[in-house]
Amino acid sequence: MVSTSKKAPIKVNIVDFVQSELNKVADPDKAPLMAAYMKTDMPFYGVQKPDREPILKAIKKDFRPQSRHEYEKTILKLWKLPHREEKYLALGYGCEFVSFATIDSMPLFERLIRKGAWWDLVDVVAPHLVGKLYMTCRADIAPIMDEWISDDDFWIRRSAILSQLRHKQATDSKRLFSYCLSQAEEKEFFIRKAIGWALREYSYSDPDAVRKFLLKHRKRLSNLSFREGAKHLVKSGLIILNADEL
Repeated sequence: MVSTSKKAPIKVNIVDFVQSELNKVADPDKAPLMAAYMKTDMPFYGVQKPDREPILKAIKKDFRPQSRHEYEKTILKLWKLPHREEKYLALGYGCEFVSFATIDSMPLFERLIRKGAWWDLVDVVAPHLVGKLYMTCRADIAPIMDEWISDDDFWIRRSAILSQLRHKQATDSKRLFSYCLSQAEEKEFFIRKAIGWALREYSYSDPDAVRKFLLKHRKRLSNLSFREGAKHLVKSGLIILNADEL
């Protein structure tokens, strides 16, 4: 007698899926150029963002986690793979399902920042993972950011500054301004840039507060931080720069 039962489809492992899909669209000619641009020895498939988007979309559809544990475990599975694009997709997965993150996810997010240690990775984790959690768990995250802003690792300090980047009117301006001042004399480019970026972003929500802060602390802030922070205000005519400040 012939069985008419159908076999259940085999669930593809997310690692196998990601590597298979990236290999399909890999461009060996672009790979070294992408690595050179990112100043890294880490290998690339040569898959730029537009070609990664369909992969991330499929991941979102077919690999939804069922718990925080599975969420974090999946991020790490992808993160530990050797190619840069796999790390991009690990962070993309983290952002898509960030609602599964809790305060207990902070050690993982900190690990991603410390191990990532470059702007293309850190600047996803800080506003989109830490920052999202910050929005929903302010009382828990704020004290952690107060520790991060004094950390020896400047990528952790950068992340503290950028943690409210998307908070708009909900920004804790007192804490943001305090962080910027605490790092105002920092020589590291990525800290100076972060100060300007955070202030510029907040100036869209509270231009008057940022204007007052910039003008009051002009002599303490680096030229880079001041120029970046003032960009929107200059365009709006709220701050006028001298020729040597442009």
